[in-house]
Amino acid sequence: MRVDDFVLLDQQGNAHRMHYHADAPAIVLIVHGNGCQIIRSTMPDYKALRDKYAGEGVQFAMINSNLQDTRESIAAEAAEWEVDFPILVDETQDIGRSLALTRTAEVIVVDPKTWRIVYRGAVNDRVHYERQKDDAGEHYVAEVLDAMIAGDSPAYREERSPGCIVNIQPQQADISYSETIAPLLRDKCAACHVEGGIAPWAMSEYRMIQGFAPMIREVLRTRRMPPWHADPAVGEWQHDGGLSSEDRSVLIAWLEAGAPRGDGPDPLRDIPPRQNDWTLGEPDLVIEVPAFEVPATGTVDYQFPQVANPLDEGAWVVAATVIPGDAQAVHHVLMGTVNEKINVKDADEEDIFENYIMGYAPGNESAFMPGGTGVYVPPGAYYTFQMHYTPYGKASTDVTRIGLYFAEEPPAQFLRQEVVVNPAIRIPPRAANHEEMASVRFYHDATLYSLTPHSHYRGKSSTFELIYPDGREELILSVPNYDFNWQRTYNFVEPMQVPAGTRIVHRTIYDNSANNPGNPDPDAEVSWGLQSEEEMLYGSVSFAWTDELASEPIHDDLRSGVSQWVGYLDQNLDGKVQRKEMSERMRKNIGFKWIFLDRNFDGGLDHDEMEAMIRRSMEKEEG
Repeated sequence: MRVDDFVLLDQQGNAHRMHYHADAPAIVLIVHGNGCQIIRSTMPDYKALRDKYAGEGVQFAMINSNLQDTRESIAAEAAEWEVDFPILVDETQDIGRSLALTRTAEVIVVDPKTWRIVYRGAVNDRVHYERQKDDAGEHYVAEVLDAMIAGDSPAYREERSPGCIVNIQPQQADISYSETIAPLLRDKCAACHVEGGIAPWAMSEYRMIQGFAPMIREVLRTRRMPPWHADPAVGEWQHDGGLSSEDRSVLIAWLEAGAPRGDGPDPLRDIPPRQNDWTLGEPDLVIEVPAFEVPATGTVDYQFPQVANPLDEGAWVVAATVIPGDAQAVHHVLMGTVNEKINVKDADEEDIFENYIMGYAPGNESAFMPGGTGVYVPPGAYYTFQMHYTPYGKASTDVTRIGLYFAEEPPAQFLRQEVVVNPAIRIPPRAANHEEMASVRFYHDATLYSLTPHSHYRGKSSTFELIYPDGREELILSVPNYDFNWQRTYNFVEPMQVPAGTRIVHRTIYDNSANNPGNPDPDAEVSWGLQSEEEMLYGSVSFAWTDELASEPIHDDLRSGVSQWVGYLDQNLDGKVQRKEMSERMRKNIGFKWIFLDRNFDGGLDHDEMEAMIRRSMEKEEG
């Protein structure tokens, strides 16, 4: 049996891809199930096997396809029984069905050279129903692994495997293309897969779906499509582009049944070609991005064009629409304003987010500012764009247009942006799971509206969490399968209220190994930089100060800057910067002045102490 590629999340919400470990000598899957005594009794054998062969590069994981087990209950069982394997949660049973799973405690050994199963059965002969021996007499899996590590290609072998029955349900039958499948594809896929859209082919009729059916199945199993990467167990988001477990299972079942046409009309035929018009009505101002020649092939670095504000008076932006000139070439657009013209060669995301307006991606062409808020654009400002172009085999010229809609009266509040950054990141060569983090502190009560994680080719996963003043922690966004090709902004369905003193922590895990197919150079130590072959830890937060009025601003750029500075230096998250967390140059510059700066004598400089230090330094320079 060949094992097709798939991606599943484990009990901690981490993503695992089967074919990622193509260079391993073997991959071992163990069928897990909550409440199974044979699993519990055999756990020491599984751990001993893993410990013996992990140094040889053998990869181990468990998989749970039980109908009755959830991610939460699996995590609880793992904690109680000290299961330290990743347990892949197969909530739709699609993977368990394709692997023909029947009982827990079964071990499946896969040969990555061929992606075929070479062994399935018990780990050894020690544990049986209601009895167990002190020591195993037969070591089935160890014998297979020894042969594979020695370079042999063992013939398929199967041994009896006691365990609890996994109730794999038959695939749903009689699924209607007309009533179920086509409407699902229309709602979740056709924003890109439409005539004139970014996708390379259009879902224009049944024959197109039938022809691409095997490819659709593959991208669903590997979660490459739809390109929505938020963990569904964490938070609720506007314009959620993901598939529910039920929808994913139904679609895969229909595809694996041969994608039958059945009776009824074809709703896909009714989808019109992409229309380049103003869906929100005629804009108050249209900004035309300077023309850009997109090559047929290659990689195009981010472009940062600028357009001077043509208005002589300030305006409050409350909505915007982006119309790409070439929808196939324009992958995403980020837009904001800066008060002075910038050097395009030195531009980066911070120049965009200084006064951020919106981000465009296919299916997210328009944006409304949260009710009661707006973005103020002063006269003399410059509209600045981050343009991400993706060549698609034919050279073209893009002229993207932006439609802006202004408030008739000033809104009650400013829509603000805060950025969580760490410009001191260092990613070691060949590191497959290297984490970097940073934080910022909200120095007034705030309302959070959206989050945007950003890294480059080595970005693997990202999270945002809150640490409240009382020490309570809350995970508010997890992106376990981050994809640089899709720059997503996640807008809360219900904005979050956070009290003053709350810190937001942004973490990213980077894959600098050779197994990362997008890695430009696994042997490089990677640091902060604007180019895609460099890296960033960069998280944007859209918010409003709860007690700020547009007529009475309270935002303090210096306090925000100090919060960013402390947030990347304070790596142990104790709320202060200790000497050991500072660079050598910073420690030398402070020198004996430390005793005067650390006013509460707690061994570190907190936000207030760092702010006081910088203000005194600025006053000294001005004097």
